[in-house]
Amino acid sequence: MVTINAKATGANIKNMMKARQMTTADIQKACGFGTPQAIFKWFRGDTMPTIDNMVIVADLFGCTVNDIIRVNRG
Repeated sequence: MVTINAKATGANIKNMMKARQMTTADIQKACGFGTPQAIFKWFRGDTMPTIDNMVIVADLFGCTVNDIIRVNRG
């Protein structure tokens, strides 16, 4: 069974953001958040972005949603 690894996905978002020299504020603005708290929760793997926000982030990064998501297989 394949499941999404929220912690690894969050770490991947953070790494991809840094590689593209983006800030948390850049993602916050693009997603329309009033505060960056949701993004920090993504980084820790406490929550996952909604599909809408995942598409926004993928567009910002110039990649696909599949490039962002990390899965567990087993």
